[in-house]
Amino acid sequence: MKKEEVPQDQSNLSKHNMKELCYAVDKDGSYTTALSSGWEPKTIALEHSMKDIEERVAQANEAVKQGTQSPIVYFMEHHKMDWVTLAGYVNMWTWRVKRHANPSVFKKLSQKQLQRYADAFEITIEELKSFRGI
Repeated sequence: MKKEEVPQDQSNLSKHNMKELCYAVDKDGSYTTALSSGWEPKTIALEHSMKDIEERVAQANEAVKQGTQSPIVYFMEHHKMDWVTLAGYVNMWTWRVKRHANPSVFKKLSQKQLQRYADAFEITIEELKSFRGI
């Protein structure tokens, strides 16, 4: 895209007086950087993604409230992680992390295992253990 064609649509960036750095071609045909206040298709896609994430967090919260899932599921969704990402943070196999989503298994976790999760979620062990939903 040419430097003068870099989109300047309304977005969350423009609402906060911020700009996004983009690469564009200048008049000489060389790549250069340009600032963009937003691009409508990208803004729409991001809004849909955030809405989906918010729904997943709400579902996880409800599952914790009902006692069908452990707090690990809520905090994983809240921090925009998936099973593989969380497993990487806590240095465990993915199947073990999924198993810890079961409330009865979660209750039996050692302090060391709980500390790994607490560190990944940047909370205390007590906050993790006592979470019952918002």
